[in-house]
Amino acid sequence: MDHAIERLVVRHTRRLPVPAGPAGDGAGAARQLDTALMSVGFKLSAGLHEALSGLTEETVLATAARTLDAVRELAGDHVRHNAYFKDFPAGVPDTQDFWARCVAEALADPAARRTVAERLRTGVLNLLDLPSYGTYRHTYEEMLAAHDELIAAAGDRVTVLHPGRPLDEESTALYLALAGSTTPLGDDHLRDLAVLAAHHAHGPGPGEIPVREVRAVVNRARLAAGADPLLDTVTDVLRLACALADGDVTLREPTRFRALSRPVRRALLGGLDAVVAAGPAKLADVSAHREAWKRLGERLHPHEYPRWPHAAEVFAVARGEKAAPSFDSRLEELLGRGDVTGAAALLAPAPGRLLRALDRLLRTAGSPEELDAVVTACERVLPGVSGRVVLSLREHLRNRTGEGGEHRVFVNRTGGAWVTADTRPPLPDAVRERLCAALDAETRRRLPAPGRLLVDPAALDVALPLGGRATADGLGVLPRGSVSPVEGDLLRFFTYWKQTSRSTDYDLSTLVLDADHQTVAWLSYTALNAVEGTHSGDVTDAPEGASEFIDLRLGTVRGTYVVPQVNIYSGEGFEEVEESFFGFMLRDAEQKGRPFEPRTVRMKSDLRGPGRVALPLAFERDDDGRWHARWLHLYLKGSPAANRVEENRVSVAVLLRGLLARTPLTVRHLVDLMAAEAVPATEWDGTTVPDGPVTYIGLERPADLPPGSRVFTPENLRDLIPASLLRSSRARP
Repeated sequence: MDHAIERLVVRHTRRLPVPAGPAGDGAGAARQLDTALMSVGFKLSAGLHEALSGLTEETVLATAARTLDAVRELAGDHVRHNAYFKDFPAGVPDTQDFWARCVAEALADPAARRTVAERLRTGVLNLLDLPSYGTYRHTYEEMLAAHDELIAAAGDRVTVLHPGRPLDEESTALYLALAGSTTPLGDDHLRDLAVLAAHHAHGPGPGEIPVREVRAVVNRARLAAGADPLLDTVTDVLRLACALADGDVTLREPTRFRALSRPVRRALLGGLDAVVAAGPAKLADVSAHREAWKRLGERLHPHEYPRWPHAAEVFAVARGEKAAPSFDSRLEELLGRGDVTGAAALLAPAPGRLLRALDRLLRTAGSPEELDAVVTACERVLPGVSGRVVLSLREHLRNRTGEGGEHRVFVNRTGGAWVTADTRPPLPDAVRERLCAALDAETRRRLPAPGRLLVDPAALDVALPLGGRATADGLGVLPRGSVSPVEGDLLRFFTYWKQTSRSTDYDLSTLVLDADHQTVAWLSYTALNAVEGTHSGDVTDAPEGASEFIDLRLGTVRGTYVVPQVNIYSGEGFEEVEESFFGFMLRDAEQKGRPFEPRTVRMKSDLRGPGRVALPLAFERDDDGRWHARWLHLYLKGSPAANRVEENRVSVAVLLRGLLARTPLTVRHLVDLMAAEAVPATEWDGTTVPDGPVTYIGLERPADLPPGSRVFTPENLRDLIPASLLRSSRARP
């Protein structure tokens, strides 16, 4: 268990807990570890090298093996990446010539000749009928032998590992940070939190757990440890029941509840009874998940526990035997009568709901008096709203200028995306400006006094992670909407997947669009070569794992946008396969090496989402010819089978156009608010060491920051999102 916890700490914090052990001369082993780490793009900081050097060689070597495993997985180097054409990027034939060769080989194969000949007579040939198509024709070792060693370049990625505190302290801090997150966590982070919560169930807990699905994960661990769960709404109980059944704590998907032991039933019913007894109005939340409550009631048997009558009321509401009008139904009734002022008053006790309904209330208001009543109600409730909702509304208002407005892009909590026409009328400028000023003032009050603020300019255009699926687990991954520069001659995409139980074919493709989002070219298994670059070849089955690559020579790209994508042609979805991920590498023109070289990996993200087409990010060339990555983390529904870049290029172009029209809220917004009342922010030049504690915001943690400094990097950027002013212990008076 300790080794698994240590891996979590390294992955989430880029810190290695210094192991406890006898003093000794581990300098030689530490140098060996540093050299091995550099081969995969990592390095020990001077402080970590010194700490390890003071331990025995045996201790350092044992730590080295675990650390190498952890960072190789981060970079995607824990699996074997074989290319279909072993000489890739050299030796990739013309697509038509390659297909003709496969046909000729099939006609020479007695086992396949008859089937292929019959297909040819019909004029339609399935490539999968050709024995030599889609499966590796060489071993991984033969592919390695076909490539020279990688030539080291100054631009190769170096991710520094810093010394951490003892493992128990590091894991406690990570647990408290995840449990106390002010923004929803992705599925991977929720799974990691479950491991940490079980490990720390008897230790200190977070002062508050503002995100409900996070609370469910923690409550499951508390219940298993014999502690009372933390419950203050009826939906908290439902989420906990889902967690106990290994179901969906976000309540997006139905959960199949299992039989529960009597102690667990008593804990759930007793907690439910206490919640309703303390606030009978909370019964209004039941109708939002009526069917789930009915299924849960079949497992809890509330009729067997007459001492908890308030819990029984929950199931009576779910069955329709007791009336408990929901907020939504009462809101619709008021708006149906045109009573906007009454609707705002109704929502005022639920500040989060008021802010989420604000745009609709403003559009419905029929007079200046009603507009003023809605805005005033919003201003009054702001201190009780979570920081994520405050910033989400601020981002929404930034994009409600009435300019453009041709398309409206929706992205749900799972990363699913779709586009529709935007038929909303613009909001009055005066109203929008008043609300933006109120939201900025509220955010400024909650932000901690930063003292001396040190900022890496590269972090200013990183979008704030306001949703759980705004980012993905991996290396070098930034939240959706972030923009980062791309510097290099050769851009290489890669994807890897390993099927679980049935044949699965993923297709790496890329679409090149012009400035008007019209198709210029694409690279895929149907177009192995183009002016822009080369595809490594199609692999159609992955029982042992499979990889595909695309090389792009940025200087030859004829378009303005490059949109890589992973299409599921057949088989298991992204959430069904044993493993799947996407990433990109950057190389100089003279660098050789294998198709996959971890030192050149700039980004690697897990592919875990709905839909059959993954859009991890897009690349955009500006007016000066410089390339930038724009992070998407999106999934299109696609077709059940045979998804191809040629078929979805129009929908991808429309989606990209809509996304580019939106301006996300970035780190720059919070830096400007913090700097308004503090020492002006100083740009980090990468070399100057400050002489006192600082608040540092950047893409990576610098070495040798003074003690007492606070550091925010993409790994913990969510900690910048302030909590509710009424609950936050970080806010200034």
